[in-house]
Amino acid sequence: MSSAWNSVGAAANALEKVTIGKLFSQDPARTASMMFSAGELLVDFSRQKIDEQALQALIALAKDADVENLRNKMFSGEAMNNTEGRPVLHVALRMLASESVVVGGENIIPEVHATLSRMANTVERIANGTHVGSTGKAIKHVVNIGIGGSDLGPAMAMRALSAYAVTGVQAHFVSNVDPTDLAQVLAYLNPHETAFVVASKTFTTQETMANAHTAMKWLQTGMNVADVQSHFFAVTARVDAAVQFGVSAENIFPMWDWVGGRFSLGSAIGFSLMCSIGVQHFNDMLLGMREMDEHFCSAELQENVPVLLALVGIWNRNFLGSASQAVIPYLQELARFPAYLQQLEMESNGKRANRAGKLVEHATSPVVWGEPGTNGQHAFFQLLHQGTDVIPVDFIGAARTTASGLDEQSAHEQHQKLTANMFAQASALAFGSPAATDVPAAQGEHRVFPGNRPSTTIVFTELNPRVLGQLVALYEHKTFVQGCIWGINSFDQWGVELGKVLAGDVLAHMANTSLDSTLDYSTRVLVEWFLNNS
Repeated sequence: MSSAWNSVGAAANALEKVTIGKLFSQDPARTASMMFSAGELLVDFSRQKIDEQALQALIALAKDADVENLRNKMFSGEAMNNTEGRPVLHVALRMLASESVVVGGENIIPEVHATLSRMANTVERIANGTHVGSTGKAIKHVVNIGIGGSDLGPAMAMRALSAYAVTGVQAHFVSNVDPTDLAQVLAYLNPHETAFVVASKTFTTQETMANAHTAMKWLQTGMNVADVQSHFFAVTARVDAAVQFGVSAENIFPMWDWVGGRFSLGSAIGFSLMCSIGVQHFNDMLLGMREMDEHFCSAELQENVPVLLALVGIWNRNFLGSASQAVIPYLQELARFPAYLQQLEMESNGKRANRAGKLVEHATSPVVWGEPGTNGQHAFFQLLHQGTDVIPVDFIGAARTTASGLDEQSAHEQHQKLTANMFAQASALAFGSPAATDVPAAQGEHRVFPGNRPSTTIVFTELNPRVLGQLVALYEHKTFVQGCIWGINSFDQWGVELGKVLAGDVLAHMANTSLDSTLDYSTRVLVEWFLNNS
């Protein structure tokens, strides 16, 4: 381990017997020095078990890991994905048209903006009824068929920005190869008014293509027509495969190998989202992302919110021993945000090998999970408060609700109750409570809240497209910084490959109804059971 790493370890040892409560008693105004702004986000780290000495040691660790230089290389288009020899340029998706990033001898920014322009034109044609289905009816529903990064980002954003759905076109999302997923979405849709967006970089993704073929049959049967080309759009790097499937070339939007799926929300993967929230709101989301990019690139490390969020995560994971990280949004609109972060962080940084292909010497990504408050309070907060594991929490909330269609005063009062719960939970986790003096001795420990459980609170005035963009980019950059410090490549995902290969092998055996000896014994038994019962 480096001397910078060891210095952080020494800072952790110095705080071993110091509680969060004691840190506040030593410095009652510590929130003022541990609260930071980036864009419209206000981030409070004061309820983390960390002091100024530890924070400075972590910043030195970031410098030792060359975070600033690696950040600059990413933004300039160097091949940060070293195992696949690719640049990592999701940040180019929200750059201004006047900027330049050269990949393979060409400036990629004009192509990015040309794609955004094509998306905008198509969305407007769908919304105003210029683009119609096979039987001449306007498209009222768009179903995104994708999985992983081709689903989690836009599905999360659509839920988050439902209050900004202005086009009259509803977006739906199907990802699971389980036919129930597709069936439940289509049950309430009219094929005459429904279009599909098939999102797959290779146009061979097993789950996506299975759903796409079933969707095509549903359209053809439901409308009693063979030609359903006007009902299909595609987002892919394989234009030829999409055309062969039945998508017209003008309805195909590109994916580039310099954008990873889990970082692709600002690309054509967001087409379904744009169909519902409209061009301006989509552009506002990109603006929010760009604002966080600018902060990440310009702020000094000690005031750089994505860097600080990453460092606090490193502190909890590697020096305080937390194997899990909860994300609790006190906004129902962000119900899918924890699931989005699961892929972003765990697929990026769930690695056991460093960039040189050697085994790492420390823990990498924690398990990321969560559920909206206040629902989580009645499900798993018992464990957060009194369980044997200390689980850091990111609380996310807003000053105002986007709820509509209710009595305004009632909605405001409910939102106050919601936010009061968030503030109270963060306080209870940090400071706890001893057993009351009148509690029977046998119940003593049952009534004790030990506290000293860390959390970060992220707040903003209102969840809108710009703020969502800032929030997404904040966690993107957090993920990048942690990968830099752990010395791993955050932009490949070899760990998902073996299961895909084996699934194809098992499926072949199922189709041939033969139990080849290449399958392990347990799998052969289960395949035989399936064939006998399906």
